[in-house]
This record gives sequence, C-alpha cells and structure tokens, in this order.
Amino acid sequence: MKTVSSTLARSLAIGACVLSLSACSNMNHTQQRTLSGAGIGAGVGAVGTVMTGGCVTCGAAVGAAVGAGAGYVYDKTR
Repeated sequence: MKTVSSTLARSLAIGACVLSLSACSNMNHTQQRTLSGAGIGAGVGAVGTVMTGGCVTCGAAVGAAVGAGAGYVYDKTR
C-alpha cells in the first residue's frame, strides 16, 4: 500500500529530473563534455568506493571533480 508521502516524493523526484534535463538543451560542446565527464566520474567514484568499502559520497564527489576536469581538458585538446 502506497502512502501519500511516498507518492508525493516520487512525483517530486520525477519533476526534478525532467526540469534538470531540460536545462541541458542549449549547452555548447565544451559544457556537454564537462557535464558528461562529471556524471561518468561520479558514477565510477561511487561504485569504486562501494566496492572498496569507503565513503560513497566522498568517492562520488571526487569522481565528479576528476571527471569534469577530464571532460574539459579532453574537449580543449581536440
């Protein structure tokens, strides 16, 4: 049985995802590479720290920073 609060939370999460995706429509190539690198880095960092037993939030934050930097540098060197 779903409660009203869980249904409301799910609806708000879906709305936030839709709004955040619409903000990416007018990005230039460098911004897209940087954002993609940050997303991939956050995922890899989180999975890596889960596997090693570390702080997942810390791993995701460090991975996002490294990924964003790598995406920016990769785009500028092309």
